[in-house]
Amino acid sequence: MKLGNIMIFGDSYSTYEGYIPEGFAVYYSGHRELPPDVFDVKRTWWGRILDATDSTLVQNNSWSGSTLGNTGYNNTDCSNSSSFIYRFEKLWSEGFFEKNKIDTLFVFGGTNDSWSEAPLGELKFDNIKKEDLFCVLPAISYFAGTLKEKLPDTKIVFIANCEIKDEVIDAIRKSCEHYGLTFVGLSGIDKENRHPTELGMEQIASQVLEGLM
Repeated sequence: MKLGNIMIFGDSYSTYEGYIPEGFAVYYSGHRELPPDVFDVKRTWWGRILDATDSTLVQNNSWSGSTLGNTGYNNTDCSNSSSFIYRFEKLWSEGFFEKNKIDTLFVFGGTNDSWSEAPLGELKFDNIKKEDLFCVLPAISYFAGTLKEKLPDTKIVFIANCEIKDEVIDAIRKSCEHYGLTFVGLSGIDKENRHPTELGMEQIASQVLEGLM
């Protein structure tokens, strides 16, 4: 399977020191003192996928602790900093996607939206207002719709974590169905401190590749 030029929008699960944009918060590195210890970038879920598919990473736009929507932990406004929505819109306005052809885009988010206790709101696909993007469910559908509209020729894959709110997983699934995107729902991932171990990373990569078959 060849996935071509790959891009990732993610949170801590997809970070690795030296492989994300400067200034983004990182979780995984080669010298963590606390578990889980993933000490080789090739053992991350996405490193394994790159190797398995002989694909090229164009950018890993992942920020530890980030939310897909505009509300972060402690009700923080992330609409001009770390949210997936803001990060995509910034890249779009800078012409990133005109300069870089992306064949496959992975979105691995919703975990912090679930854990941060951000307001869920209501899942909808029309008349989404700016204030709706501070609620999780409409932010998910908005982001999915924006990617579909802006990147019609890119294969877009949403990965939903296990052990997060059912409402968040359901919103990701329904948004993928609505916009014709690929949905991968994870299950049984091995974790420590709520983050994937090396085994967990292997399980994620395996389930994602299976979902792409």
